[in-house]
Amino acid sequence: MPLEDGDPVRWRGQQVNGEVSGTPRLGGMGDPQPRGTPAPDGSKPGATEAMAEGWEPGPALGDKDVSPGGSPQQAGQELGRREEALMAELSELVQKVVKSSSWWERHGVDISILACSFLLLPAGFLCLQSAQAVPFLAGVLTLGVVHHTLTVKGSHLASHNALTESKSWGKVWAIFFIELCSAFTAEQATYNHVKIHHGYTNVIGLGPLAVPIITPLVALDLLRNVEWKAALRTLCCMFLGLYCHYWLLLHVSGFQSPRSALLCMLLTRSLLAHPYIHVNIFQHIGLPMFAADRKPKRIHLMSLGVLNLPRNALLDWSFGHSLISCHVEHHLFPSLSDNMCLKIKPIVSQYLKQKKLPYNEDTYASRLRLFLRRYEELMVHAPPITELVGIQ
Repeated sequence: MPLEDGDPVRWRGQQVNGEVSGTPRLGGMGDPQPRGTPAPDGSKPGATEAMAEGWEPGPALGDKDVSPGGSPQQAGQELGRREEALMAELSELVQKVVKSSSWWERHGVDISILACSFLLLPAGFLCLQSAQAVPFLAGVLTLGVVHHTLTVKGSHLASHNALTESKSWGKVWAIFFIELCSAFTAEQATYNHVKIHHGYTNVIGLGPLAVPIITPLVALDLLRNVEWKAALRTLCCMFLGLYCHYWLLLHVSGFQSPRSALLCMLLTRSLLAHPYIHVNIFQHIGLPMFAADRKPKRIHLMSLGVLNLPRNALLDWSFGHSLISCHVEHHLFPSLSDNMCLKIKPIVSQYLKQKKLPYNEDTYASRLRLFLRRYEELMVHAPPITELVGIQ
């Protein structure tokens, strides 16, 4: 499998039941570097944005394998062109599907899911009025699912401008879902997710981990890195979103004390936090890792380092297809909505398999077993969670 500038991947194992028993050995690199390698200079915003667009600046790789009758540079350029041709061919196939799809398929389905979630809010707050256990728990479940749908699915789509084809409205939706609903600054969320996570997928030292419960606290710290106008806007949106939730619990749900209302806020906002963190880890854990200056071209990086989980009705609704069963498709075409990622899934999987590229899929239970069995190896030396906390 060719890499950037001509270095091949030399596999030391095969993938069995979704687990990679060996990691790719890059020519001239030896074994993969340990986690925690400092971020390269390319992690600055300008370089990161360029890499997120699908091209990777940097030196040639490794031991300079040479094709007969050609120089190492010529061989590398030829392989690079082949890899770019693969991505271009796949993009053309996907673009045909997108152009033939209606607005409802491109945006309407996901907007309807978000709209339905808003319509469920009154029922959730009213159920919390009940002194009986079943209606009360139904209210907690309703508000928890609605909260994660708005803050995970809504924020994720908004960060990629996948809710609309207008950049102006995309900015409005990003502020609404990321700052008002999620209590995080839109600029930092977009940079961390779109520029870092997508631009450096499975790059050592740059892997983000999202922890929803402490997101507002980390967001406050990150406000130092944005302009004062953006910081003031974020603070106002965060306060408005949190206070509205608190006020509704007191005046609609009938909570008698601030403490009980705050505890209910914590419960509903963390209801699906555990599976959310697991999903973010399971989609990349145990898959090949790369040095920042020696990562493959886009199509190989995403096919090697991203994994799809099975469809799940609750998580599909709350997190979206692009974070569950279509994560490979999402990393290859991040501007597409959840519904469109699901629609192009057969095309992408068939194309990657036809070209002998990996198409990683595994079950939640299998990934959990891998996580527990190799926890020390895969998680102990991971970057601190405060490095990148937000939407994944």
